[in-house]
Amino acid sequence: MVRSKAPTKKQQKRGVDFKKIKRKIGRKLPPPKNATNTEIKSKAIVLPEQSVASDKLGLAVSRKGLTLKELLQQSSHHNTKVRRDALTGIKELLLKNPAELRLYKLAIIEKLRERISDEDKVVRETIFQLFKSVIIPGCKEDNQGPSVSLMMAYIFNAMTHLAIDVRLMAFKFFDLLVQQFPSSFSLYTEKILQNYKDILRRNQFNLEDKGKLKSVLAGLVRCLLLLPCNKGEIESRENNNATQELPNIYELGLPNEFTGSLVLIKKLRELMPVLVNCFLECVPLVLNMTLLDGQSFDCMLHILHSIDLSVRFLVNEIDKSKQDRRFPIKSYEGPDMTMLGQEFISDLLKKLFDVFPLSPRHHLSEKDDDRYFILNVVIAKIFLQSIERIKPPSVLLEKFLDFVENMLSGKIGNTSGSVKAFQERHLVSLLPFIPKVISKVANNWKYLLLQAFTKVFQDCNPESSLKMSCLSAIEEMLIPLKSVLVLDASDPEMLSFLIMWIRELPLLLMLLGDRHPSCSKVVLQLLLRLGQCSPWNPTIEQEFEKTQFSLQEFYSKTLDDGSICYGPFVKLPRDCQDVSVVSLYYFSSLNRHMLKSIASSCLYSDLNSSTLIRILEVLDSAYRAGHIQIADFISFIITLLSKFRVSPENLYSSSVYGEKISNSGTFKAVTKLSCTCLSSMGDESLLLRLMEKLIIEQISLKPPLDNVCAMLRILTFLDSKPTKLSEQSITGLSNILLGYLVDVTFCVQEDEDESTAFIHRSTSYYYLLPVIILFDRSHKLLKVAFKMMESLIAENASSTCNSMQYAKDRSSRIKAIVSFLSLLYKDAKFQHLLSSCKAEIESILQNMLLLESSEYITMTIPERNMIQGACDQLRILTSAVGNGNLTN
Repeated sequence: MVRSKAPTKKQQKRGVDFKKIKRKIGRKLPPPKNATNTEIKSKAIVLPEQSVASDKLGLAVSRKGLTLKELLQQSSHHNTKVRRDALTGIKELLLKNPAELRLYKLAIIEKLRERISDEDKVVRETIFQLFKSVIIPGCKEDNQGPSVSLMMAYIFNAMTHLAIDVRLMAFKFFDLLVQQFPSSFSLYTEKILQNYKDILRRNQFNLEDKGKLKSVLAGLVRCLLLLPCNKGEIESRENNNATQELPNIYELGLPNEFTGSLVLIKKLRELMPVLVNCFLECVPLVLNMTLLDGQSFDCMLHILHSIDLSVRFLVNEIDKSKQDRRFPIKSYEGPDMTMLGQEFISDLLKKLFDVFPLSPRHHLSEKDDDRYFILNVVIAKIFLQSIERIKPPSVLLEKFLDFVENMLSGKIGNTSGSVKAFQERHLVSLLPFIPKVISKVANNWKYLLLQAFTKVFQDCNPESSLKMSCLSAIEEMLIPLKSVLVLDASDPEMLSFLIMWIRELPLLLMLLGDRHPSCSKVVLQLLLRLGQCSPWNPTIEQEFEKTQFSLQEFYSKTLDDGSICYGPFVKLPRDCQDVSVVSLYYFSSLNRHMLKSIASSCLYSDLNSSTLIRILEVLDSAYRAGHIQIADFISFIITLLSKFRVSPENLYSSSVYGEKISNSGTFKAVTKLSCTCLSSMGDESLLLRLMEKLIIEQISLKPPLDNVCAMLRILTFLDSKPTKLSEQSITGLSNILLGYLVDVTFCVQEDEDESTAFIHRSTSYYYLLPVIILFDRSHKLLKVAFKMMESLIAENASSTCNSMQYAKDRSSRIKAIVSFLSLLYKDAKFQHLLSSCKAEIESILQNMLLLESSEYITMTIPERNMIQGACDQLRILTSAVGNGNLTN
């Protein structure tokens, strides 16, 4: 029987004490009902005078409104993004306001230098670009010392940082300083080389990090390029650093030159093995590559350049130490420094030379072949400059000589492009060592190398750097150094090369023309050196003398029609002309054709006046030394004085406007110097007999008045009182002098303007003085001249007028004659000439009066008035002469 359910009890409703509210997760609880409301409501109070922007009024701000001070403070903020933005803002502000950099330069550098070692790569790169593009260019014009010293402490600190990237950035910063301020390296040599050695030796980056290695090596090369490699560079560097405060390494109580050199020597000895090992580690990896990439090539090239520069400095210091025994190197460094010689360099470089020539194991492209060729060239250069120190075995020597000979002959290298351009880029570095190599090798190698060298010299472009390098090598082989000749002139094969080189020089000058003055100067300096050393070498002397024939066209050339074709000489700069002129002295016998060519070049209108004077001085010295015949030198002087053209020819213009537009001053100086040259030739009366006929012949050709004056001055300089001129010369002069003095007096007439009156009087005196002196020395010449004045005024004077160039009409001639007589009257030194010719003067006056009163001669009123005034002036002068009242 199923049990029935019990009846359910109905639940009773109960009262709720606390109502439970369900809350959703994440929702904020409402405040309790009894909570006190603490919210305060207020309105903003505007106070314009307390605005922050008003504090920056007049200050330079960035795009975000920050001042330089605020940006500098933010540059050291703990947040990376803030530091980046601050540096960007500083760059914007300084570019927009350059004055801020000038005012706060040191403060900016002092604050920003801390970022060199920043942990963030972007910050380091940004600060580097800021210094490179803005700060350092703005410091170039100021004192560089404080700027560099502020930077260097933090750069050295970054160079020893644990992070390799920070260290690399430090080297980039120093490289930047060296580029802008080269003296930075000399001030911190020891520390810099030590840090370069450390970073290369610890192998902190592999060959895969070629970009990082390349930047470090490029900076090292730039530093080593600043090393002095000869005495001149050492002295120059010492002079430049004389006023700078040297670091402690130079304050050892030793002479600065030797102390500085010892520091460099010590550090380079430590650095070079690291460089060689670094290169040798790269070689097997690179040779196995199927493609030589650009960064690997650049790294190896920088290493070789660093070794090359170090070897060059060390070899130079060894030579210097041998020459100067006052401070031998080992006195300060002990016996270990003897390794600097043959043992050290030989042992160190032997490993490098063993891998020469570099030859890839895989067939590469032509571009890669060229890169290997360039690396081999640098290794060859290192070998050639150290050849005297290492004393290589014959096998090694043959290997390098074969490479050099093939390179000179063009048998290796790129042949797809321009062969000459390719050779020029790389042969230039080897050519300076050719003379040294030729002096050391056997005769069979000498001939092969000289033959290949001569072909390069003849084939390369005249203005190329390769041609200039060839000329430098030729000079070293031709000019004896310390009485030691590189070439044996007694050997016919060697002699043929010597002759070929010398004969090529004048032709090279003509090819260069006036378009490449620096190249022409190199050729001219070589010719000068050949002339200076020629007395000690008969072969060179003989060939040097023969260059006269080829050099004639370099100065000038006379064409078939008589015109002059000027050579490159006249348009070259002054320094080139000076070298060319000085070399003329060393010709043992200057032939007349060469002198004619030089004289013609002197007639060039734009030739520098100093060059013209210099030519005359050098030729005078050559004559005194017996290098010029007296007849040839006299002919040169007469040609110069008779053919030179004064511009403008108008004496009035030349005197009033001076030498700005006229070369009359130059010609006067040439005339004076010519007299000085003639005075050194010996007996003046003998010279007068040799020259008077030639001078009068030139004057009779009616040259311009300046040339006539110059030749008359030569006559008066050689003549004496009483005159020693022959009767034939006096007769010839009598037909010339009257026309000359009338033309001069006509061209240089007195001016009523007081500002120019003195110039006119002095000009007239200069041109008429030689005529007056000749009249004073020859009474016969004076009488003939006055007689001709009478006939000149007469109606039948047409034949006499032929000797005049300017005073063609009768009134002008009369006025000129009276002006000349007045000039004699005004000068007490020449009044006696008037006294001796009273009758002639009165006769001249009578002819003038007859002309004035003549009714048969047609004259204009101005002409008649002018003649009347001249008669009055001459009447007064005649009266004074007749009464003996001549003293003014």
